[in-house]
Amino acid sequence: MTSWRDSASPQTQADLDGLLNVVMPFAERMLAEHGAFYPFGAAVGTDDEMRMLAADPGLGEHPEAADVIASLWEGVLAGRSELRAVALAGDVRVGDADAVRVDLEHADGIVLAALFPYVVDLEAHEVEFGEPTAVPGEARLWPAAPA
Repeated sequence: MTSWRDSASPQTQADLDGLLNVVMPFAERMLAEHGAFYPFGAAVGTDDEMRMLAADPGLGEHPEAADVIASLWEGVLAGRSELRAVALAGDVRVGDADAVRVDLEHADGIVLAALFPYVVDLEAHEVEFGEPTAVPGEARLWPAAPA
């Protein structure tokens, strides 16, 4: 079975791994403390700096998660010339299970959607993650290179 790593440069792999290493601990902390979280993200700039991303769609104190995600995508799309890679995380339901969904996109053309199923014990402030899965994602920021 081929992996996205087979076609990704070492820099691309490091960027995407680094983004996951930023967004997943933050998602875990929010789940352990609150049982849920609003969508957020992280990005690697062309200057090699990692930055956290948040968005306010301007729809009041409790906007829908889909509106927050749409605002995040609008923001990174507007600033993509200064970015090399992006990870946006959301708290989703997949069938009967809760999961953290992380959409990852790199300027080098790697686009993934990773799902991390979880169970929260709010009394103990603990999160247990199941086996993650990853599938090809939808390119939104950087168009595919011409064939």
